[in-house]
Amino acid sequence: MKRHRNVKIVATLGPASNDYAMIRALHEAGADVFRLNMSHGDHEEIRKRHAIIRQVEKDLDSPIAILADLQGPKLRVGVFANGEEELVPGASFRLDLDKTDGDATRVCLPHTEIFDALEPGAHLLVNDGKIKLRVKDCGATFADCEVIVGGTISNRKGVNVPDVVLPLAALSDKDRKDLEFVCELGVDWLALSFVQRPADVDEARVLAKGRAAILSKIEKPAAVKNFDEILAVSDGIMVARGDLGVELPVQNVPPIQKQLVRKCRAAAKPVIVATQMLESMIESPMPTRAEVSDVATAIYEGADAIMLSAESAAGSYPIEAVQTMDNVAREVEADPTYTEIIEASRRAVRTSVADGIVSAAREIAETTDIKAICCFSQSGTTALLVARERPRVPIIALTSHIRTARRLCLSWGTNCVITGEVNRFKDAVIAAVRATLAQGMATKDDMVVVTAGVPFNTPGSTNILRVAPCEERLIYASETE
Repeated sequence: MKRHRNVKIVATLGPASNDYAMIRALHEAGADVFRLNMSHGDHEEIRKRHAIIRQVEKDLDSPIAILADLQGPKLRVGVFANGEEELVPGASFRLDLDKTDGDATRVCLPHTEIFDALEPGAHLLVNDGKIKLRVKDCGATFADCEVIVGGTISNRKGVNVPDVVLPLAALSDKDRKDLEFVCELGVDWLALSFVQRPADVDEARVLAKGRAAILSKIEKPAAVKNFDEILAVSDGIMVARGDLGVELPVQNVPPIQKQLVRKCRAAAKPVIVATQMLESMIESPMPTRAEVSDVATAIYEGADAIMLSAESAAGSYPIEAVQTMDNVAREVEADPTYTEIIEASRRAVRTSVADGIVSAAREIAETTDIKAICCFSQSGTTALLVARERPRVPIIALTSHIRTARRLCLSWGTNCVITGEVNRFKDAVIAAVRATLAQGMATKDDMVVVTAGVPFNTPGSTNILRVAPCEERLIYASETE
């Protein structure tokens, strides 16, 4: 389905978007990727949503990416005898392994890994950071804390430990079962929660066995610190600003977002900006001005995708939320300032023949009257390299592999077209111009740039470029081999 924008939209499915009519409407409104949140819904519900997405894809003849978001380990306190207690600043409060009900002085924290990593002076955040504790003394089974920021603490509230790297794997037992289930189901992307180090990504990749691309969620300070190494072993990145804003000072999040987006762009790896983008649209048909500016900022930065969470999963206005993102994206990308910002932030990468080919394709397209850049990409690598260039003209990614087309639905500016296998460059050129005409991106009087790798069907072999007319008889009349 042709989009009139380059940035992609990820929509989370849930109770508000659970049937064929709604999921189809969301795709038609602009959702390019559907996120299945493994924290909510059992396997049977996930299976049904997956089947509906694939049916919509078939009915509309439009590749759709499916992103399965693994829950990750959840750190929570135990329960209180009174259900809740009020903690006041300056008071002492103990966390320990005693499973008896808590009171105003203590509560169970059933995670030995936290006690193993804590040191005096470290901070713990409870209930999304609303309560802040500082460790005064600790051991293998306890942590005596001072209440720095007080508030109401209640049963099973989440705990964040921002100051230390926890000796916890990113994949819990539940995650491993979920990973195998969704890989067998046939999702395109796996999002990993609680990533702290490259080894977390390596473990998931071994388990996925190539069945899905790996996307690392950056939501912990340790992940920010180790970002370059994590990016190197990941296929994509999600900037999960909600947890980052809990574990880091909120004023740190905007510059971190910009830094991570630029690094992903330079590495030619898709990056999603996520969390609370249109939060007010859970209950309102109109977003706030600040939310619109937040979405626009991510687009101006050149993010590959922007994401809706509860807005489309559980909100009252899921279609309106997608339409709002689509409208903001179109308006921003039509702004001349957008082009200036994107081009000013482009990094020249010239380390391979493929880098040179895609860079030349962009320069030719932008200095002459070229209507599109068409790239043949069996693995998706060439299309990602072209997308890294952020060209002013549309990108048409042609592939004979539906899995590649689906994964590329997350990549900036790519219009994915399924084509038959080609063995000669002339056939590739013909397929490219036919796809461009069918997409309505050119007329027979126009020209396109075509890139490919010869020999064909060899991943990473991009080594040829041609400026081709969209009139087939002119292609046949010219020397093509």
